[in-house]
Amino acid sequence: MAEIELRVLTQQCLARRIPDLPALLHETTAWQHHRNTGNKTIDWHFKTADARLKLKRLYPQIKES
Repeated sequence: MAEIELRVLTQQCLARRIPDLPALLHETTAWQHHRNTGNKTIDWHFKTADARLKLKRLYPQIKES
């Protein structure tokens, strides 16, 4: 999720030249406030069942009795 947020920040806020540090802080703080109050969500396409198949070596084996 952090990587997704950083990508969005880069595309929406940092994809242009910002002249100095105070302007950068102002822009990123405004973007952060807008993003946090907007209740943005992430639509995951990688479901748990898919993860269990693809990453089976990372999941513990559950023995059924």
